[in-house]
Amino acid sequence: MDEQHSTPDEAPFSDDLDTGVPAAGAGAMPGVGRIVLAATPIGNVGDATTRLIELLGTADIVAAEDTRRLHRLVTALGVEVSGRVISYHEHNEAAKTGELLDHVRAGKTILMVSDAGMPAVSDPGFRLVEGAVSAGLTVTAVPGPSAVLTALALSGLPTDRFCFEGFLPRKSGERNSRLADLADERRTMVFFEAPHRLEVMLRALHERFGAERRVAVCRELTKTYEEVIRGTLRELLEWAENNEVRGEIAVVVGGAPEQEPGKPEDHVAAVNELISQGIRLKEAVAAVAEDARVSKRELYSAVLAAR
Repeated sequence: MDEQHSTPDEAPFSDDLDTGVPAAGAGAMPGVGRIVLAATPIGNVGDATTRLIELLGTADIVAAEDTRRLHRLVTALGVEVSGRVISYHEHNEAAKTGELLDHVRAGKTILMVSDAGMPAVSDPGFRLVEGAVSAGLTVTAVPGPSAVLTALALSGLPTDRFCFEGFLPRKSGERNSRLADLADERRTMVFFEAPHRLEVMLRALHERFGAERRVAVCRELTKTYEEVIRGTLRELLEWAENNEVRGEIAVVVGGAPEQEPGKPEDHVAAVNELISQGIRLKEAVAAVAEDARVSKRELYSAVLAAR
């Protein structure tokens, strides 16, 4: 068995399936208010889960990032929303969160949906969850489609450790600062980007991470014209420069390669610098050896030999 996969004893979730969960969500009880975060299709409407469909028809309130997108979704699914529909997005979250929490206190079930994927992940919903947790109210989720995980799985890059970075800042100075912080990130990184800014993004990644860093651009995931382009940053930057890119984009970037530890003699100057600051020889050697991943004994000998 591959070492990256859990053994049966290590599996974090049970194989037992509960098929009797009420439509209002996991752990639903009559008269007990709750918030249900529900993932919506990221492209293919056929990916809507049975629980999402049930909740759209039974929830007391549906809080939607875009009510027009919600209308198109329920029409495609053939669902009739019986509850009240409330617009809930980044521009009115602060004003409407308290109102929604009051409805939960009154025993209402609130279904929170974003335009695509899981609410609260680079989408509205975090403020609502934060408020509910602080107030001791029930929050649960209906999992489903995820652009982050779909792009990661299709990228061909390591999936055992990864991080989600959302959209990079639009301003070049802020973008460069963020990428500088990520330059030594060893985990696979997942980003979102608008198609008209993809070339600028790839150029910034190319300049900061180097031409040979592996990357995958995932376009229109789960849709008719789904496309995943894989290669180096040099290759994908050239592709973006020569093609009109359309659709919703996720960019998956390989983590920084392991650095060679080098020779102990290469780190003598760093030890001497610490000694000049008043740090004892053994402590300086230990600190530098740990950071440089070299033998303490060999580094100690190299420092003495250089004197």
